[in-house]
Amino acid sequence: MTLAIMQPYFLPYIGYMQLMSAVDTFVLYDDVAFINRGWINRNRVLINGQEYLFTVPLKDASQNKRINEVHLADDPKWRSKLLKTIEQGYRKAPYYATVMPLTEKIVNFTTDSIADLVYFSLVELNQYLGLTTRLVQSSSVYANVELKAQERILDICRQENATRYINPIGGTELYDKPTFEKAGIELNFIKATRVEYPQFKNDFIPWLSIIDALMFNDVAAVKVLLGEYELV
Repeated sequence: MTLAIMQPYFLPYIGYMQLMSAVDTFVLYDDVAFINRGWINRNRVLINGQEYLFTVPLKDASQNKRINEVHLADDPKWRSKLLKTIEQGYRKAPYYATVMPLTEKIVNFTTDSIADLVYFSLVELNQYLGLTTRLVQSSSVYANVELKAQERILDICRQENATRYINPIGGTELYDKPTFEKAGIELNFIKATRVEYPQFKNDFIPWLSIIDALMFNDVAAVKVLLGEYELV
């Protein structure tokens, strides 16, 4: 069984989705410290040929809180504003008619938890793309927050009976292949190759939210893009 663990990112870029599609079980690491100005509640879409950074507003977010302890801001107007922005940017995109209802369902999901909003969004994206990856919130299962760094990752792998763990390429200095091998787990790192597709008539802007890829490609084409990576 192949496993990956990542912090929950809202409407993430395609590299995140590549990792999710490459494994049998994908653990959303939602009981670790929140990261200010990270990708948990932010991402980028295409507006008038330029990248636009959107943010889901949060209430009293702090790196002293775990992600699953962080709540959405009380003002619900951000939902309609975000949807209006996406509508303006993509209403002429070829797959707007099918992707916009999915986007609306995700953004309008009733919750006050950023962790739960991201979990719901990834479940919906999984289903839309026909992926079979099992999604798990770490806060709901493993009861091992006292462990740190690599030891906690290894413990989750053991609890899931994983035989392979895949991590983003940025973690090559954090995780040690011999240590994983000693535990009977193969360690690989995923390295995305450049993913490119037509974005209207503009120069291509890479690594935007998965919503961008979905607006310009049908499901079959997106699944091909999800395979554009190598394991090292």
